[in-house]
Amino acid sequence: MNQFRTISRRRMLQTTACGFGGLALADLVSAANGPRADGRPDMVPRVKRVIFLFMAGGPSQHDLFQEKKFITDRHGQKIDSPLRKEVLQVGTEQYLALGTVAPIRPRGESGMMISDLLPHLAKVADDICLLRGMNTDNPQHASAVNQFHTGVFTEVRPSMGAWISYGLGTENRNLPGFVSIHAPGVRTYGSGFLPAEHQGTPLTVPLNDKTLPIENLRNVSSSDAIQQRRMGLTKRLNQRLIEDLRGDANMEGMIQNMELAFRMQTTTPQLVDLSNETQAALDLYGIGSGKESDKNGRACLLARKLSESGVRFVQVTMDGWDHHGDIRTLLPKLCQQTDQPVVGLLQDLKQRGLLDDTLVLWSGEFGRTPWSQDVTGTAPFDKHGREHQPESFCAWMAGGGVKGGLTWGETDEMGYRVVEGKVHIHDLHATMLHLLGIDHTRLTWNQVGRDFRLTDVHGTVVNEILA
Repeated sequence: MNQFRTISRRRMLQTTACGFGGLALADLVSAANGPRADGRPDMVPRVKRVIFLFMAGGPSQHDLFQEKKFITDRHGQKIDSPLRKEVLQVGTEQYLALGTVAPIRPRGESGMMISDLLPHLAKVADDICLLRGMNTDNPQHASAVNQFHTGVFTEVRPSMGAWISYGLGTENRNLPGFVSIHAPGVRTYGSGFLPAEHQGTPLTVPLNDKTLPIENLRNVSSSDAIQQRRMGLTKRLNQRLIEDLRGDANMEGMIQNMELAFRMQTTTPQLVDLSNETQAALDLYGIGSGKESDKNGRACLLARKLSESGVRFVQVTMDGWDHHGDIRTLLPKLCQQTDQPVVGLLQDLKQRGLLDDTLVLWSGEFGRTPWSQDVTGTAPFDKHGREHQPESFCAWMAGGGVKGGLTWGETDEMGYRVVEGKVHIHDLHATMLHLLGIDHTRLTWNQVGRDFRLTDVHGTVVNEILA
């Protein structure tokens, strides 16, 4: 594959330097797209698609999945800080142990530990694989979010959805291969140096059924015939532009995106319209006027519809998990907003026979500390929150290829450092690609003389969690 990529790109550069020669424009585009654009996996895939539920802000693993007796017994008391002396955390001068917000109990036949704050998730404990040894490198939101989505926290790189689109292509030519619902930033769905056609399509789910979530989706032309004529003229002008630029891959990708947008105008409005859904479907996702879960329920239902229609990678962002203060009040409210929609999605996929070939991933960019934080410096202890913790946090996966009911990974007595079953972000990416049938070491793009990949030079497939 590396040999094919090198030949393809050399062929493109030689042809560009001397004019088109005998090479057709389609060949230039194929070469620019690289060897992975054919959609063929490296191995037998376990799943066809991914739904990534991103809990932006950093959910507290100590309050949702992992109670530590050491912390519970010392609730409100000062504990020794495991941080280096030169590390300063605002509002944590005393390092007071902070016990769980609500009881965490064993659930299902597996006995998986899940909080009372997540009663819906507790009912499907045997369907999920809980990773309690997650680990990342940066304690800042923006950097940690970038690393989770792109593999690095500094440079601009393709997002994981873009890499999957590049590697496998789309299952439906009338829909994008990658959609991001309520995206937390352009870098989380950008294509970086990959062809522009692999960039995600951002959606904002409206809170009513009178507007559509994709801008400019409706055809405003007086008739389909006029729209066809406009597209024909635009296509001819774009073709002339490409010839003048001698095969600009990024421009070709943008043109393909525009043509996709035209096809979406005829097929997508019905897909993203939720007004015709049954009451049973709306109830399953917690959708309804005045319900705390309405917004996230709409997003999760749309994610199912998009995935079922052939979108390879759908991301749904649910923010608000950054609880530096008053976590005892704010965390239960956020769980009410997210628990039913998330589990409704799992149940809907399962009853439709889609969960077996869909991978669902739930995670934030990092976790929270076992000690309290008072961001005001004056709040009483029961109004404290928790600081960022990249050293360990929890995520879970469900669907094809992973062991339901398995809890993998463990932390020290404080719940701070991983002591066994560590899964770094690079390992999570490698495992996700493996389940899609992709060898993460072979999914590469040559840029400025170097082969880049989602996992960079890292990543190990976590075989222990695979079914």
